[in-house]
Amino acid sequence: MIDRRRAAQAIEDFLRALGRDIDGDLAGTGERVADAWADDLIEGEAIDAAAVLREGAMAAGPFDRGLVVARDLAVTTMCPHHLLPGHGTGIIAYLPGERVAGIGTLAHVLDALARRLTLQERIGGQLVELLVSELGARGALCKLALTHTCLIARGERKAGALIETVAVAGVFAEPGPERDLALAALSGGRP
Repeated sequence: MIDRRRAAQAIEDFLRALGRDIDGDLAGTGERVADAWADDLIEGEAIDAAAVLREGAMAAGPFDRGLVVARDLAVTTMCPHHLLPGHGTGIIAYLPGERVAGIGTLAHVLDALARRLTLQERIGGQLVELLVSELGARGALCKLALTHTCLIARGERKAGALIETVAVAGVFAEPGPERDLALAALSGGRP
């Protein structure tokens, strides 16, 4: 549970520690920042991603066994090391088993896992494991391509750097035709 009052006070204390007065443009900043974090930036902390997937799934029919690919899904996450955002896009691909998920459900699960204090690698790994465990997907893949503010605005200052991670589970984790199909889907079927 987020204590917004304490969070707002902590932000104001942080600004004062940086030598700033809490007036003018900074008046109310503590509350705005606390609300932004609670309502948007880490809202996934309060969401059970597995339950979202279970509730948004249905039994697969006889024609629901082909590869499902959702691409260009907007992703925002917060770096736990620097408390700075990373943003970009994700691709989710899976081979349905007994159940399929609605497309909106896939996007919601991705957001629930990403909008936390978490690492990019963890988001994809958790997502593919949920697709296999909760849907019974035969194979699952998640590719994330994110730009991290902590790499651009501080330290190495590598403007334009794009970090890509790929997580796989099920039959996509082993060499074979299903894995080849999933990897081809990453590039939209382009060589």
